[in-house]
Amino acid sequence: QVQLVESGGGLVQAGGSLTLSCAASGSIFSINDMGWYRQAPGKQRELVARISSGGRTNYADSVKGRFTISRDNAKNTVYLQMNSLKPEDTAVYYCNAAISSGSGSYFLSYWGQGTQVTVSS
Repeated sequence: QVQLVESGGGLVQAGGSLTLSCAASGSIFSINDMGWYRQAPGKQRELVARISSGGRTNYADSVKGRFTISRDNAKNTVYLQMNSLKPEDTAVYYCNAAISSGSGSYFLSYWGQGTQVTVSS
C-alpha cells in the first residue's frame, strides 16, 4: 500500500513563513505529478501548487510569488515553502501524488491526511 504523510503545519503570524513536507512510502514504483491542495472552512478544496516528475511547476494565482513547490525524487518527498503568509492562507493543506506501484501499472491518485495551517492577523 501507499501512504502520504505530511508535516510542518502550524500557527504563524501574518507575514511569516512555513515549510510543509510530504513523504510518500510503501509500494512505489514511480511517482508522476505531486502537489498541494488546501481547503478552508466552508470552501471547496483548491489547487495550491503542483510539480511534475521533471520539475515543471504551476501555482494558483493567489500564491504566485509567495509559495514555492519542490520535490526530492530520491526521497519521494514534496515540499511547499510558504512565505509572506496571509490570514486567507488559513486552511487544511493536503498532499497529493500520482503513484504507480509496478511496471505497467496505472498511476493512482493518493492523498495525505492533511495538515492545518493557521495564519493570524
